[in-house]
Order: sequence, then structure tokens, then C-alpha cells
Amino acid sequence: MSRAQRKQAEVNARVEERIGHRFARPERLERALTHSSTRANLGGNYERLEFLGDRVLGLCVAELLFGHFGTASEGELSVRLNQLVSAQTCSEVADELNLHEFIRTGADVKKLTGKRMANVRADVVESLIAAIYLDAGLEAARAFILRHWKSRALAEDAARRDAKTELQEWAHARFGVTPVYRVADREGPDHEPVFTVIVEIAGAKPARGESSSKRAAEQAAATAILEREGVWQRPTGQDHD
Repeated sequence: MSRAQRKQAEVNARVEERIGHRFARPERLERALTHSSTRANLGGNYERLEFLGDRVLGLCVAELLFGHFGTASEGELSVRLNQLVSAQTCSEVADELNLHEFIRTGADVKKLTGKRMANVRADVVESLIAAIYLDAGLEAARAFILRHWKSRALAEDAARRDAKTELQEWAHARFGVTPVYRVADREGPDHEPVFTVIVEIAGAKPARGESSSKRAAEQAAATAILEREGVWQRPTGQDHD
């Protein structure tokens, strides 16, 4: 074994320890960690693995949610799923595992920061899931996913992020459209205004929200639809238009 091979084997062992899976074919792991910008990527990059891993992740998380939230509506399950398989969540898992230490990229990509690099880390997590799946089957991939997604999936606030974001995801999934917000009224003095905002979705009844700022009124309007449609549970005693 050459020096380069020994070094790569050491790197593989460190990654395997962190992710809890020992690969029968280490080249799968190496490919999952290789960005397309790397010149020495004769074994391929992670792009095809990312495609497969995204589907395996979605299946396992959907299965988890379906089993644990027996009374949740399709809308709530969709919102939870979208959040859990998002690039943000995958990037968080990558950071927990410190995968950035092992990702092989070209010089240009190494300079990336912020959201663009977070997306690379998210892609690598999906690629790792695919590599585990190909190496040892669905059960092994599911075990990895449950270790890192189960607590997130079962968190009480997992289905509640930002009301406008969740309404947009729901509207896209249900009707294939984006919600439209408009200010219907503004009352009160400049130091104490009251905004009334109406949100409209083609195919659904509009809703309105009121607050002291336009943004907060938009959030209130979005919340009204989410609760009315059963995506979010409406607090006892509350009612919305």
C-alpha cells in the first residue's frame, strides 16, 4: 500500500467512525465526499449519489413521520417532511459530524462561504446516505437517518417554523402556486399603526391578518390559513376568517 493509499484509508476510517458505518467498498465513501470541482476525481463525484440519497432520505423520514404522527393531516406531514429533508437540516447534520474536514473540492469551491458552502455540505450528507444504501441496503441507511433525524422529527416545534415559509411550501405542494400578500388597510397614527393584510392563494379561500407591522400582519394571515386548513392545530377558543 502506497503512502497516499494509507492516508486515504486513515481518512476513511475516521469518517466511518463518525457516521457509524464501515464500508465494504470504501470507494463508495470516497466518491460521496468528492465534489465535481476536484480534478483528481477519477472515481466519480457525488452528484449521482446525491440524487439517490435525497430519495432514500425522503422515504425514511416520511415513514418515520407517518408512524409517529398518526392523527396528522397530509398537509402537516408535508410541512414536517419538507423541513426535515431541507438543505438547512442536512447541512446541520453535516456540521454535527464535522464532515467539512473530509470533503474534497477544487480550489474555487474551497473559497465558498455561507449558504453556498452549506449547500455543498448538505449535498454530501445526501450522498453519504446513498453510499450507505448501496453498500449495505435500506436498513443500514435507515439506521443512519434515524440517529440524526429522529429527535428532529419528533420535536414539538418541528412543524412550526415561519408561517409564511410553511404556507408557501403547502401552497406549492397543494396547488402549485405561490401565496400573494396585499395590504388591504392601514389605520392609526404613524407611531401606532395597524396593518390589515390579505393573503390569497389560487384554489383556496383568502385569509387576513392584523398587526402593528406589515410583516407581522403577513405572518398572521399565513397562520390563519395554516390553522384553517388543518396544517397547524388551531389554539382552543381561537377563530379566523
